[in-house]
Amino acid sequence: MQAKKFDLNIEKILEDWEVFHAIREVIANAIDEQILTNTGNIRIFQEKPKKFMFFGGNSRKGKWHIRDYGRGIRYDHLTQKENEEKLSNPNVIGKFGIGLKDALATFDRKGVKVYIKSKYGDITIGKSQKHDFEDILTLHAYIVPPSDPNFTGTEFILENVTKEDVEKAKNLFLIFSGERVIERTKFGEVLEKNGKTARIYINGVKVAEEENFIFSYNITSLTKRIRQALNRERTNVGRSAYSDRIKSILLSCGSKEIAEYLVDDFENFSSGEMHDELNWIDVQEHAVRILNASEKVLFLTSYELMEYPGVVDEAKKGKYRIVVIPENLKERIGGLKDFSGGIVRDFEQFYKEYEESFEYKFVSLSQLTANERKVFKMADDIFDLIGGKPKIIKSIKISETIKKEIEFFDETAGIWDSKSSSIIIKRNQLKSLEKFAGVLLHETAHAISGYSDISRDFELQLTEFLGIIASKKVEKIV
Repeated sequence: MQAKKFDLNIEKILEDWEVFHAIREVIANAIDEQILTNTGNIRIFQEKPKKFMFFGGNSRKGKWHIRDYGRGIRYDHLTQKENEEKLSNPNVIGKFGIGLKDALATFDRKGVKVYIKSKYGDITIGKSQKHDFEDILTLHAYIVPPSDPNFTGTEFILENVTKEDVEKAKNLFLIFSGERVIERTKFGEVLEKNGKTARIYINGVKVAEEENFIFSYNITSLTKRIRQALNRERTNVGRSAYSDRIKSILLSCGSKEIAEYLVDDFENFSSGEMHDELNWIDVQEHAVRILNASEKVLFLTSYELMEYPGVVDEAKKGKYRIVVIPENLKERIGGLKDFSGGIVRDFEQFYKEYEESFEYKFVSLSQLTANERKVFKMADDIFDLIGGKPKIIKSIKISETIKKEIEFFDETAGIWDSKSSSIIIKRNQLKSLEKFAGVLLHETAHAISGYSDISRDFELQLTEFLGIIASKKVEKIV
């Protein structure tokens, strides 16, 4: 039976396409049909090679089969650029204006024989005279009745392609990459990359590689910029086209695993070797919010880590995980709520929680030993050394426990509690008059100056006390 001829009307030959680019298109269409029809996985396999080879042949070349189990191809599909079914489905691959006929033209140019099989007919590709232009040869599809009218799906049989060509084409698809999906979002998927280089996929087709990304990504929700960037090659799409979408993917993630990857990368900040995703401050912030909601963690800067060893020790005792963060992130997370509604635990929040949970164990005068009471009753005499008890001080309290101060976060002998206008002194300071007097005057200096230990105003007040006491002692001698 004479075959019907169908002109593919190819206007432009893609000279830079290689065989693997064309195989990619066939695979993309097979995957699309699998998605659209919810049928079985596509198959890609090679016929067993002959035991002999022709002179000048290539033992690596043979017949390769690419088969789906969908509805079956018809000859008119070979010229379609796009169709409404693909355009309306967000998950298919081949909808960027790249037609199957581009692949067929490449196969012809590279000497690859093509045989297409479906229940609608068997198709081969060849050159023939263009209708009404007998002096022009164009690429045609030759269609004969189906060799198997009950055939399920579509099968492409490609002759004279190498295993390397096929593997190179398969390497452009997520489903063959072996990269694990860590988390899915409405914008796309975060993937655990294989090897050092991250891959950027769009609907499962690789469009770029990134040397300094933590993850690979599969973008499934396209922006206008991405659509504009997707050219006939589908490869080497620039970062400017997809960076916003990748950022959206990360900001939509909520898993602890993603947060762990990101915050672990903070450790490389000081050396300048952080991955590129961490250059987005809101991604850093997002990771902090996820982690804070999922475990006991304290976020400190490098400066805080070195300057406040007492806080570090206290956190470790409390089984907190310490994560070192950049200074600019520190400015962003103060008072920030995590995804469970809690406050992100930075240095200030950690101390606030400590303050709220701390309880004094006050001791009444009657509970003191005779010697402790004797020392305690010397308070008015000590105040007389500086001109009497300041009015700002309402009471002096003795406690078995004492709250640690934020500056050093270590054990202290006493504290000025401005809320109750009280000086609170740890009970062990009543062992001697010298210790008690020193703590009492020290905290009185805080009460009057209103400043902490490491301040000029506090030092001046303390100096003034010393001067008063010394002058009175000198006057007695004189």
